[in-house]
Amino acid sequence: MHPTSLARALALGLITGGSAAHAVSLSPNGIGQALIYPYYTVQAGQQTLLSVVNTSDVGKAAKVRFLEGYNGREVLEFTVFLSPKDIWTASVFKLSDAGLPGAGAAITTSDNTCTAPHLPEGPLPNGATYQHFLPYDYTGANSDSGPTSDARTNEGHFEVIAMADIVPGSALDNDIRHVNGVPANCARAETDFETGTGSVTPTSGLFGAASLVDVAEGTFYAYDAQALDAFTAVKLNSPTGSGNPNLASANDAGGATATARQLVAGNLVNSVYPSARAIDAVSALFAADVVYNEFLVESNGSVATDWVLTFPTKRFYVDTNDAQAQTAPFDHRFGAKEVGNGLGVSCTMVGVTLFDRNESTTAPPGCDFECPPLPPPSSVCRETNVLEFGSGALGSQLGVAISQPFSAGMLQLALDTSDAPHVLGASSNGNQWHGLPAIGFAAIKYINGAVPLSGGGSALANYTAAYPHRPTVHCIGANADGTCS
Repeated sequence: MHPTSLARALALGLITGGSAAHAVSLSPNGIGQALIYPYYTVQAGQQTLLSVVNTSDVGKAAKVRFLEGYNGREVLEFTVFLSPKDIWTASVFKLSDAGLPGAGAAITTSDNTCTAPHLPEGPLPNGATYQHFLPYDYTGANSDSGPTSDARTNEGHFEVIAMADIVPGSALDNDIRHVNGVPANCARAETDFETGTGSVTPTSGLFGAASLVDVAEGTFYAYDAQALDAFTAVKLNSPTGSGNPNLASANDAGGATATARQLVAGNLVNSVYPSARAIDAVSALFAADVVYNEFLVESNGSVATDWVLTFPTKRFYVDTNDAQAQTAPFDHRFGAKEVGNGLGVSCTMVGVTLFDRNESTTAPPGCDFECPPLPPPSSVCRETNVLEFGSGALGSQLGVAISQPFSAGMLQLALDTSDAPHVLGASSNGNQWHGLPAIGFAAIKYINGAVPLSGGGSALANYTAAYPHRPTVHCIGANADGTCS
């Protein structure tokens, strides 16, 4: 396993501050131009509730995109028009859970905020309309060797990207502003948006959150979206169904480059990439050489943990639709029949070491002469992965079992090892980020069932929590001392 410690990783990242005037960065306060939500699921009776919040005093047009978990193929895309200080909410649910035909997922909302197109199906018993997720991007001529059933839409992640701010007083602004809680003319919003006259370059101001809810079991996992600020210096107006904008749309002023700006040990690191490699700027922001988090399990299934591990930019490197894409920092193209890979997967080797709460570890102890061989590294094979400890907490169909000898402790997941080095292509100024672009959280579930109350009767006493992963970073630069600049 790669021995990189936090101290070493930070030492390698020490640099002098950069001078880029405009550079995409992870927002420290969670407010930005683009949002990435690491997971949605409708498995095992769960729904995913989500919100997108506009903190700005002007309206915003934003692209919403859901991506299935195997290869990040799009399963739904639409535009939401947020009026000033607006909050849009929705729920992703399983069609069969609502008594509807189909094996896949769908989205519904009772929110009045304008979307384009309007969710056309229904109504549901509560009067709301819905739209089922679509398999077109991974079936027929678009087949990628992964599953082709509607059930493939049941897990994945999603993103929201601001395309434009809406000019106050414009026709589009008048369309989407709420009057007594209802927008004036949602039917005209997309048409007025596509004229471009009522929109300008988007500013910051979006934040979001989601929660995985099982009403019957009484479980609730909540998490915040990751926010990217300074994602774009221009309007990104694109009609519904265009596939744009996406995470590869990041740009600097002037459009020739995309720069990632990170704060490492109190110093700014600016990694500059040509516009053709703009996705590398986003990947650099999430590059982690080691990811840490906790786990808890009980052999009777009363306590379980799942790690959600999503690579939000992976599809841009491994999808066979893009013959020009560079596979690195990942190991294989999706569906490539190669050693360590195969149909329906894009496997990447990682190093797994577990510790209990008293420093015991699954790694071999120190040895005086010859150390026994380490077990081979494990692999994670999808864009969205669920690592299961014990019986698992989320009922995922993307699950990868983690064999652990401890009931509680920490997993150290190495995304850059001596056996499987992973390095993002060098930036124009020579920075190389080691590891993989990863986000996610640990979901922990405690099941007590019905607990008797002192006054008689009982109460459902099931509890859940979600904890974001803690990554370390490792950057090698072109400076004489190996630091990044």
